[in-house]
Amino acid sequence: MRKILQAALVAMMLVPTGAMAQVKEFERCGSAKRITCVVDGDTIWFEGEKIRMMGYDTPEPITNICGGQREVDLATAASDRLLQLLNENQFTIVRDGKDKYGRTLAVVRVGGMDIGDILIAEGLARSWPDGAEFWCE
Repeated sequence: MRKILQAALVAMMLVPTGAMAQVKEFERCGSAKRITCVVDGDTIWFEGEKIRMMGYDTPEPITNICGGQREVDLATAASDRLLQLLNENQFTIVRDGKDKYGRTLAVVRVGGMDIGDILIAEGLARSWPDGAEFWCE
């Protein structure tokens, strides 16, 4: 009985807190049904689930809200980098409820690092909700 309990304890310690994911390659979301694709630098579809990553924000690639071509270029760069991170690494998704639009809120990590922290450090994103939209300046 004691060995069974020890084995169960070891097995529980080996289970990650988030689901480890590695699937076919992500691509850019288009007009087709969205299964596994990148919407923009902070939103993905993963196996049919729309996920808004928490803690950071990137420019919008289509709306061109405030920054003109600079905003569009930065949005493209952020989306490209997110595609690269997801396609070249195993990643972990830690879900944390839903937002007002019904999207799953989550932290996505590669190599133990939050993807948002990577994009912020590379100048492709801002901290959210308190970071300035530097692409609007």
